[in-house]
Amino acid sequence: MNPLRTAPQCRYVLLAICSIAIVLAGAACQRQEPSVPTPVPWNQQATATAQVQAVPTATSTATPAVPTSTPAATSTPTAAPSPTEPPSPTPTPTAEQGPVAMTSPDYGIQAFLWWRPEVASRDLGLIRDMGFRWVKQVFAWSDIEGAAKDHFNWTQADGVVQHAQEAGIKLIARLDRAPAWTGAGAPNGPPQNYDDFGDFCHAMAERYRGRIAAYQIWNEPNLAREWGGQPPSPEEYTRLLSIAYRRIKEADPNAIVVSAGLSPTGIWNNEVMPDADYLERMYQAGFQNYADMVGMHAAGYKAPPEISPDEVAANEDYGGDRTFCFRHVEDLRAIMEQHGDGARRVVLLEFGWTTDTIHPSYSWHAVTLEQQADYLVRAYQYAAQNWQPWIALMSTIYIADSDWTEEREEYWWAITYPGYPEASLKPAYDALRDMPKVGP
Repeated sequence: MNPLRTAPQCRYVLLAICSIAIVLAGAACQRQEPSVPTPVPWNQQATATAQVQAVPTATSTATPAVPTSTPAATSTPTAAPSPTEPPSPTPTPTAEQGPVAMTSPDYGIQAFLWWRPEVASRDLGLIRDMGFRWVKQVFAWSDIEGAAKDHFNWTQADGVVQHAQEAGIKLIARLDRAPAWTGAGAPNGPPQNYDDFGDFCHAMAERYRGRIAAYQIWNEPNLAREWGGQPPSPEEYTRLLSIAYRRIKEADPNAIVVSAGLSPTGIWNNEVMPDADYLERMYQAGFQNYADMVGMHAAGYKAPPEISPDEVAANEDYGGDRTFCFRHVEDLRAIMEQHGDGARRVVLLEFGWTTDTIHPSYSWHAVTLEQQADYLVRAYQYAAQNWQPWIALMSTIYIADSDWTEEREEYWWAITYPGYPEASLKPAYDALRDMPKVGP
């Protein structure tokens, strides 16, 4: 047989057979029901996921925060990696998102966890053993972004956040101390460009979303020494706060933003502005639109915690000024209520009594170790009985920095003695550990 002559005939037969097979297969497919539903387009899936994950922001009268420009990891589907390329590493999971709760009152203390991991672990254990739920830690801007704009060193900050998370302690981070490159002119002065601080706040909140629960914006700006040597300006501080608030909320809508604690003082000059006058002018500048809670400081001075500002003002033994008592907080609270802001809660970012006998500026109101222990417990009790529901976190000062000596005035406010590896406890530590506490 000649293959060149018979090939066309074979092709005709094959084509006929294939045509019959295709018709039969099509008929069979028409008789079957679909086994799976039609898939939703990927862009609709991403939208649905984002809606499920959305959580309301913390309570505030401010304009809703602008959504972050970086989409959540689950909002955009990731293409499967090519067989010739290694798969991308799994991203580190973030902490579960949700509103942060504070009891009334809640229990916290300032500590110094930055440079020594072993000290951080020890002191967080002490705080946990006290039954306290919060730790306040300074996150100095100059320690994180000190070299230049957008050059971050997160090593110490990562360690602090990790240690607190492992201990089950919530963090309130104090943000201040501008780097030299910002033109602040002093380590605790405001930057020349407030947006630089906003960028730093956004970077912090984005990196630690869901892991840092609250942020304190600056510290005691009613003192020139805490405002770069410049005369205190409530209006300028409010402008700085507004930028920090907006940028934090863009990155972590659930983070609580607390305004700076103000130093209690009755003096007014280029160096000092009374906290009550400063807060009043903050309200006039609209600060309530840029803070979830109002920060205050409440040094007890010489008076027991139950003594009213009127009684202290009338008694020279207590200093003869209404700012010299724990309950001066009520004067500031009255300003909030006068501005129709009674629903907003208060955070005591610092409070305590000193046992300092060597620094003249403090020795006049020194108390004994036993009084310090008693007054701290009674302050928490007074707040629980008289300041609910508006009192939130009350942060005692301090778990001592292990490097402090008696020459440091902070040494005398602390409820522990400095040292490592062992921590010596003052009577106040035992008293705060043993006192009954409100809340879960």
